[in-house]
Amino acid sequence: MSLKAVLRGCGAFLPEKVLTNEDLSKKVDTSDEWIRERTGIRERHIASDGELTSDLAANAARVALKDADLAPEDIDLIIVATTTPDLTFPSTAAIVQAKLGAGAGAAFDIQAVCTGFVYALSTAEKFLISGQHKRALVIGAETFSRILDWEDRATCVLFGDGAGAFILEAQEATDAGERGMMASYLRCDGNLVDLLYVDGGVSSSQTVGHVRMQGNKVFREAVTRISQAMVSVCEEANVPVTDIDWFVPHQANERIIQGVVKKLDLRPDQVVSTISGQGNTSAASIPLAYCAGVADGRIKTGDLVLFEAMGGGLTWGAALMRV
Repeated sequence: MSLKAVLRGCGAFLPEKVLTNEDLSKKVDTSDEWIRERTGIRERHIASDGELTSDLAANAARVALKDADLAPEDIDLIIVATTTPDLTFPSTAAIVQAKLGAGAGAAFDIQAVCTGFVYALSTAEKFLISGQHKRALVIGAETFSRILDWEDRATCVLFGDGAGAFILEAQEATDAGERGMMASYLRCDGNLVDLLYVDGGVSSSQTVGHVRMQGNKVFREAVTRISQAMVSVCEEANVPVTDIDWFVPHQANERIIQGVVKKLDLRPDQVVSTISGQGNTSAASIPLAYCAGVADGRIKTGDLVLFEAMGGGLTWGAALMRV
């Protein structure tokens, strides 16, 4: 029996608190114009005191469960992609499992920074098509505001908090038809760690640390590596890049997104972008953008959707799915 991982539902959650560029200009030497020109970001959502990554993740998961018409006990695999876990251990996925009342299925976290959701999607698919699990809850969730240096204008203006969730289900290929995950492509170059990292950790400093980034170098790497991943994943699926219906990118920087669109000859109206109102929510950005595209009616059942991301590591990757 041949199985496919099919998307059953999606969910999004953003914290209520909003931090605008004007708000930031009162904290650091920046301006709304400076931020928008360089990034495309206008505002971002920030978790309140006491609002944890697992809270955001569980809220997004509940929306996804409702969208899929499923109950928590129908889920037997939970994967949370996050760089900002509640605790060193246990995993945020374990905490989410308990908050949902999902039962004793498998639950674990994936840490690939902004590429985390693509890594998590690919991992979940492998579990599902093996027949080991039936339904996977795949979540990207971040409280990135907790690891920002609010005096560093190069980084603090970029990031926001949020969570997005997909529910994937193993279905027989004959039943799924064309729908389902078609291919994924994952890469990492550890020689480029110093381009984007956090200067603290359990083993090194016993502190949380702050985000540090060589922005110009990351930008130069991004368009080339992201484009290559997108072409590679489409080649694996034997689908021309120009045949996709929607491009749902990691929401890192509007100029990076535009650079990829130009390089691959895509149309601007194929892009689902949420960066203006959400900023870079790291592992949460892809599912948040996808949910926005579904909510406003652009993305429909049967559409061919291409996801991509690049993050610290440097990690990068892409996934192709008929939704």
